Amino acid sequence: MTALIVNLKPAIDLTDDQFYELCLRNRDLKFERNAQGDLIIMSPTGGESSQREAEVITDLGLWNRQTGLGKVFSSSGGFKLPNGADRAPDAAWVALGRWNALTPTQRQKFPPLCPDFIIEIRSPNDSLSTLQEKMQEYLENGMQLGLLLNPQDRQVEVYRLGQAVEVLANPDRVSCDPTLPGFVLELGRIFELDA
Repeated sequence: MTALIVNLKPAIDLTDDQFYELCLRNRDLKFERNAQGDLIIMSPTGGESSQREAEVITDLGLWNRQTGLGKVFSSSGGFKLPNGADRAPDAAWVALGRWNALTPTQRQKFPPLCPDFIIEIRSPNDSLSTLQEKMQEYLENGMQLGLLLNPQDRQVEVYRLGQAVEVLANPDRVSCDPTLPGFVLELGRIFELDA
């Protein structure tokens, strides 16, 4: 997916409500904003990328149904990070206590928090360095654990708060303990979609 970055300031300074309304009125596009207020416009993903996202969300959702420890979100849901950025990771999970601490209004729009767990999946047109910067931004805003799946290189980058990034070459699975107790992401179906 190719992203277009539009610098709106100082001509236009979208409020959070205006940005939310823009997203609602343009559902065929995916919007994010960086911490500087630049609008990031992304096209929908292709078939294989969408399949990978569905596999990841299914596995995460099934684990969460069994444990009841939090809430799972898809890439169509955005979050207002503490640094002011609005981001929509490919898959995300928020611990139940943090979710329950939000007001109904905060839950309805873009929740004002960084998810505890995030997965980003590199599409064929995605810049790896841009995704790595995004993962670092999530860490700086409170993410506990993040996985950057790179099917093109058959790698997974594991981001843990307070630790160096771990790069796994051609892994079969990735354990998400202790942030998501017992959750192991199986990568066979995700990496083998091209086969």
